[in-house]
Amino acid sequence: MIKVMIVDDDPLVSGALRVILESDKQGDSLTVSDIVSGGAEAISLAKDKKPDVILMDIRMDGINGLDAAEQILKDDPDTRIIFLTTFLDDEYINKALSVGAKGYILKQDCSGIASCVRAVMDGQIVFAGKVVSKLPELMNRKEHFDYSEFDISPKEQELIELVATGMSNKEIASKMFLSEGTVRNLMSQVLSKLDLRDRTQLACFYYQKIKI
Repeated sequence: MIKVMIVDDDPLVSGALRVILESDKQGDSLTVSDIVSGGAEAISLAKDKKPDVILMDIRMDGINGLDAAEQILKDDPDTRIIFLTTFLDDEYINKALSVGAKGYILKQDCSGIASCVRAVMDGQIVFAGKVVSKLPELMNRKEHFDYSEFDISPKEQELIELVATGMSNKEIASKMFLSEGTVRNLMSQVLSKLDLRDRTQLACFYYQKIKI
């Protein structure tokens, strides 16, 4: 069972999300363990309850969702946070990426939120379609990136590119004809060479530094 915390100051939104998540039977069962209405409470409860996934609104009174997520991830970098908002704002998207969120979904698309939660649990990064189309413009990519400067092999380069598309380890293993264990080892090597923490930072690094 996947435990989800909802952080939103609109009780109608929170209630709708609970119904969507808990009524979805397409995979591992989902349960809403907690609903909170503000960033400060989310920070405290996340540390205590350690939910599997946090669905976080951005604009809230007091501590906003972006600042709350930054503190939660500082306390526990393995926390999985998906921002769920009505705002397709460049500044918000950049901050969400920089703090290490696992997703940025628009509330208008929340009917698919259950599959997004399961994808994040499988190690993927999820973005609304409109967000994906903005990434190249937002990330200020360089025209050329020298992989050899970081001792990145062609196989590791392929891994980076597949991670950036949002593939899970299982999907990467199938695509590269490798075992999942080998993929995990390659991932660890790449993160070490680039001095990055996790696959979310790796995907951000790709869009920031590398021309597709």
